[in-house]
Amino acid sequence: MPKHSLPVVEKHRPRRTKADAAASCASRLKVLADDTRLAVVQQLLHGPKHVAEINEELNIDQSLLSHHLRVLREAKIVIARRDGKAVLYSLAPDVEVARFGKAINLGCCLLSFE
Repeated sequence: MPKHSLPVVEKHRPRRTKADAAASCASRLKVLADDTRLAVVQQLLHGPKHVAEINEELNIDQSLLSHHLRVLREAKIVIARRDGKAVLYSLAPDVEVARFGKAINLGCCLLSFE
């Protein structure tokens, strides 16, 4: 009995327009327009850190830091993972560290901390 192959159906992704890309970039930059969020990202340039380590440097109220970390997570700039009882934060995989750890490439632009 011969096997009949079924046609392969590929999902069609709508093309991303320049306007869509610009809007996405602008929304990420708006998230980073806050001093505290920018400071968090700068701390994560050299690798993952626990919340306590981030807060040691920033010295802000825990609930305020949690708010900023949530905003960064929602913008897909950072990711969080459980490390025992603590939470470890790092830059998201699509946020590339550039210029020897002194900048990030968001895919739409390069943000330098120099």
